[in-house]
Amino acid sequence: MSRVVAVSGASGKTGYRIAEELLAAGVQPRLLLRRESAVPPSLSNCEQVRLSIENDCALDQALLGVEALIIATGARPSIDLSGPMRVDAWGVKRQIASCQRVNVNRVVLVSSLCAGRWRHPLNLFGLILVWKRIGERALERSGLNWTVVRPGGLSERESGLEQEGIRLTGPDQQDKNSIPRRLVAQCCVDALETPGSIGRILEITSDKNVPRVALAEALLSAVL
Repeated sequence: MSRVVAVSGASGKTGYRIAEELLAAGVQPRLLLRRESAVPPSLSNCEQVRLSIENDCALDQALLGVEALIIATGARPSIDLSGPMRVDAWGVKRQIASCQRVNVNRVVLVSSLCAGRWRHPLNLFGLILVWKRIGERALERSGLNWTVVRPGGLSERESGLEQEGIRLTGPDQQDKNSIPRRLVAQCCVDALETPGSIGRILEITSDKNVPRVALAEALLSAVL
């Protein structure tokens, strides 16, 4: 029987890459999507569940039978400054609560470098980093087997990634530099397979001068 992992925000620029990396790892992604969302052709044969994250019953149904959830939902910059509160805090809390109700015990949350900081330019978009930290804390206190992945500035670059390593640290140790979304997706999938990532906040950026090593090995030498 195939392993199934749910990905919320699966139509987003990071979310669809996470789903692709799950497929590459032999895991079937279940795509949790808004009704109007579109996915790339590479995911057209994947199971798709269209729902509102605010609908608890629909969310519970969508998570039945999965072994883990990767939360890749995130508010986009908008004139609606309530978006980060609704998506990055309350939306994450709803997904956590659903996991608790239907016994999905493994959750990986994609957050952001500098989550929780008040003095940061990104907070001009509805205090987005503050709300992200509230979502993180809800997961930390959930009793689930959790990992928080905090990437740096996200790039769309897909070339030359095999020559790039991930700079891995614990919380509040990095505040700049970037990382391609593809490497973030790979890190999220690797975290599912790495017990040492459970209960940890992983800050990640990338650089050609950083050696490529497996996440389990990186965790042994990282300052966490």
